[in-house]
Amino acid sequence: MARIAGIDIPREKKVPYSLRYIFGIGLTQARTICDKAGVDRDIRVKDLTEDQEVKIRGAIEELGIKVEGELRSEVAMNIKRLKDIGSYRGLRHRKGMPVNGQRTKTNARTRKGRKRTVGLGRKALAK
Repeated sequence: MARIAGIDIPREKKVPYSLRYIFGIGLTQARTICDKAGVDRDIRVKDLTEDQEVKIRGAIEELGIKVEGELRSEVAMNIKRLKDIGSYRGLRHRKGMPVNGQRTKTNARTRKGRKRTVGLGRKALAK
């Protein structure tokens, strides 16, 4: 398995699609990295030489792409800043609600969590 940016990328897939397993690299950037490193896009990761792996690592650094830990910490710091200044988006993050204007009457279960019934949850027994 090729190890790039601290991630073991899948061996059976083509290089651009395997690079997408690295946090912060999408398909467009993966193709740009392949072109910059001079690696054929149609080659499989298992067929890469050690030299080509080094070129891919160098291309990521040369393009100045933030990946994995550095990018995750930057995103976390941005969210922390929003919370600290008390912005609307920061309050939504703090409450665990959708941040970008989505509806919450229905849906939004990923952010809100499991549905909790308010009140008794069933009708009272008739006497």
